[in-house]
Amino acid sequence: MAGRRSVREVWVADGVERGGPIEEITELARTRRVPVRLVPRARLDAAAGTDAPQGVLAYAEAVAPVELERLLQPTRDGTRPFLLVLDGITDPHNVGALLRSAVGAGATGAVIARHRAARLGPAACKAAAGAVEYLPIALVAGIPATLATLREAGVWTVGLDADGTGELWDLTLATEAVALVLGAEGRGLSRLTRDRCDLMVRIPLSGPLDSLNVASAGALACFEVARRRGASPLSN
Repeated sequence: MAGRRSVREVWVADGVERGGPIEEITELARTRRVPVRLVPRARLDAAAGTDAPQGVLAYAEAVAPVELERLLQPTRDGTRPFLLVLDGITDPHNVGALLRSAVGAGATGAVIARHRAARLGPAACKAAAGAVEYLPIALVAGIPATLATLREAGVWTVGLDADGTGELWDLTLATEAVALVLGAEGRGLSRLTRDRCDLMVRIPLSGPLDSLNVASAGALACFEVARRRGASPLSN
């Protein structure tokens, strides 16, 4: 466990199977002197704020955001910024899935707007499957203004859009300090966000469908950046 957030209490549903992960969670809680309470399943489900909480619930501190300036610096091992920027994505499941892909691909941080976007609540955190415990996340007032700040700091901003002029597979600047910018389902990137991106790329598709779910598109983009960084000494 990352141990970045303190946990006040753990609830376990009465009657849930105690072996496997549940037993590991309760044992870890006791080791860290976190109270474990047995509660009726209906009460736990009502308090969870997510679909299918699987019989266990932890009351923890909210995810603490970091300052944007921190994300503009190389990491302690010298890795250049590799950021994921989310523009108006309101589905918490998509937000969580994108953060999970970002961590898996080695991203160094994420940027999310404070308003008109899904908050980092229970649903997003559950979909992220632990990613929010490891990925530094900055909450900003507006994405277009933030992209201007990234540009001034030497971070290339790459918007992902079906109408992009280039292809994701040709993204040679992925080895530089880079930020992938993704928009909401259907609406895509806002006009101002699109105008502030240094480059707009698309994922070439075959068949009758003209787009992918934003979480799927984001995963492809994250791992394409990771692939290029892994093949180049310029990533550090």
